[in-house]
Amino acid sequence: MLALTYLAPSRFWFLVGVAALAVAYVVLQTRRRTYAVRFTNLDLLQSVAPRTPGWRRHIPAILLLFTLGTLVVSLARPAREERVPRERATIIMAIDTSLSMMAEDVDPDRLTAAQAAATQFLTIIPPQINVGLVSFNGVGTILVPPTTDRARVRTAITRLELEERTAIGEAIFTSLQAIKQAPIAEGDENNEDVPARIVLMSDGKTTVGRSDAVGAAAAAEAGVPVDTIAFGTDHGVIVLPEEPAPIPVDVDHEALEAVAEATDGKAFQAATEGELREVYRNIGSSIGFEIVFNEIGRWFVGAAMVLLFLGSSLSLVWFSRLP
Repeated sequence: MLALTYLAPSRFWFLVGVAALAVAYVVLQTRRRTYAVRFTNLDLLQSVAPRTPGWRRHIPAILLLFTLGTLVVSLARPAREERVPRERATIIMAIDTSLSMMAEDVDPDRLTAAQAAATQFLTIIPPQINVGLVSFNGVGTILVPPTTDRARVRTAITRLELEERTAIGEAIFTSLQAIKQAPIAEGDENNEDVPARIVLMSDGKTTVGRSDAVGAAAAAEAGVPVDTIAFGTDHGVIVLPEEPAPIPVDVDHEALEAVAEATDGKAFQAATEGELREVYRNIGSSIGFEIVFNEIGRWFVGAAMVLLFLGSSLSLVWFSRLP
């Protein structure tokens, strides 16, 4: 839940003046009651003031005090935190397409489940954010450079193909290259660094190419966090025609956690398609945004006007005068 803050909290000191007015009003009302009690000729007092407004006489004054208090709050510049898509924000989806993704420990198999979850991920990310797609097995390949064209990314996801070996380090370097291809915003003459994040999903461990640590160091130096998703179970196996027995394809959780930690990213684990969808949902709700303060002082000014109008109306109806 986004918080409410105040950009000029020192102005709350004006509430001391409002409190002083409240105390002065109470003191005057007390003195008035004391004077009425000291007036011993009660019959004459009733003939002079046969009708007393009672509790109603305090309502306009109370509303006036609330009006002043509300105006002080508006002077303190209240602001609400809001999440807005970051300009040129880019997410690179790096999906493992090594042969281990054919394991059927995830229904119907790891790759099909990953494709379905990644496709749904595209519906969660705000349309202003660029999304790129990188597949990696023995090498990393940019299938779609950063774009807001979700249909293009969705089509590429459905065409993922499996190949031998796993190169997580190369996947990170390829994703960093993809980030550099993010479109330049109109009027952005300074060509500032692109706010970006890599979401890397894998079910195995690096078997070829540059190491995970080298890739993570490059991402950290570029200021690009890498969120990792360890996908699959610890009892997955694949069957290859040239191999006489099933080959275990366990998930290397520790390696992926190390990459996330080294880049200031987050590490997730998913053993089913449903869990993978939930992980993507959590990632999509948090990345590509920045917190801005939107001043809402006008809300309090409007509330003060309503209170002032109400107090004035009641005073006119009950006492034929303004407070």
